[in-house]
Amino acid sequence: MTPARILITGASGCVGQYTAAWLLENSDAELLLWLRDPAKLTAISAQHPRVQLLVGDLRDPHCFANQLATVSRVIHTATAWGDPERAHQVNVVAVKTLLGLLNPEVLEQITYFSTASILNRDLQPLPEALAYGTEYIQTKAQCLQDLEHHPLADRIVAVFPTLVFGGRVDGTSPFPTSYLTEGLEEASRWLWLARWLRADASFHFIHAADIACICGHLATTPKLPNREAGQGAVRRLVMGQPSISVNQAIATLCRWRGLRQTPGLPLWGWLIEALIKVLPIEINAWDRFSIKQRHFVHDPITTPERVGGHSHAATLEAVLADSGLPQRGKLHNQG
Repeated sequence: MTPARILITGASGCVGQYTAAWLLENSDAELLLWLRDPAKLTAISAQHPRVQLLVGDLRDPHCFANQLATVSRVIHTATAWGDPERAHQVNVVAVKTLLGLLNPEVLEQITYFSTASILNRDLQPLPEALAYGTEYIQTKAQCLQDLEHHPLADRIVAVFPTLVFGGRVDGTSPFPTSYLTEGLEEASRWLWLARWLRADASFHFIHAADIACICGHLATTPKLPNREAGQGAVRRLVMGQPSISVNQAIATLCRWRGLRQTPGLPLWGWLIEALIKVLPIEINAWDRFSIKQRHFVHDPITTPERVGGHSHAATLEAVLADSGLPQRGKLHNQG
C-alpha cells in the first residue's frame, strides 16, 4: 500500500512539531511540512527521508499547487491573530483557497484546527463568538460556519483544542514552548495573591503531545461517521482532559510551589466589576462575556484514550512536571 501523504500547515509551531514527530514515530506517512521559517523547526529533522518542506506564506498557496494536489490527508494548524486584516486573510480566505487546491479524488480527510472558545457546552457554535469576539475568535467562528457548507464538508474533522501546554518553561525542550507553559513562571509569582481568592469557574486543558496523538490517529485511520448527535456535516471534536475548577488549579500550583493555601475570599460578580473599575484593567466585550460565562467546559471531550491512545499528561501535576516548572516543597493536600 502506498504511504499516505500528509500535509501539516503551521508545521513549525508547538502543535505542528509534536504532531509531525508523532507521525514520524508511529506511521510510515510522507510528511509535507508547510512553514515560513525552517530555522524554527527544532524537533524535526528537515533531512528526514519522509519529510518535505514547503517554505512559504499560507496566503500564497498557489506556488505549492502541484504538491497540494497529491496529499491524501491535511492537518491544518496554521493560524493568525493580533492584526484583524491578517487574521481574516489567514483564518478565512487562505483556508478556502487551500481547500480549492486539494484533489478530491485523492483527498481522504482534513483535520482543521479551531478553538474551543467558539463552542458552547454541547459543542454548538456560540453566537457571541461572531457577535463580539476578538479578531481571532470571530475569524475562527466565521470559518467554521463557512466549512459547514463547503463541498468537502463531509471530509472535514474540526478539532477544538482547549488550553494547550507543551515544551518546557526554560526552553530546553526540542519542541517549542506553548504560550501557556511560558506563562507558568509568571502565574506562579501571583500565587501569593491567588491563594487568598476563590472563583466559581472551570476549564479543560490538554498537552500538545496528546493533541498530536489524537490528530495522528485521525490522520492514519479511516474517517469514521460522526458519532456526536446534533452536529452538521463537519465533525466536531473538543480536545481536552476532564475539566478542573480554577480553585483546584490554584491549589495544585500552591502545592507544587510549596505555598500553603489560605481561607479564600469568593470572587463574586460585583467584586470582579469593582476590581475592573479600580485597577488599570482594560476589557472588551468578549472579556466581559468570558467573565460572565466562567465555566468553559464541553461534553463530550476527546482525550487520547477516546481514540485508542494514552495520555502523555492527563493531570495538571503531570503538565507541571513535564514543563520543568521548579517544584518547591512536597506535594501535599492543604485546606
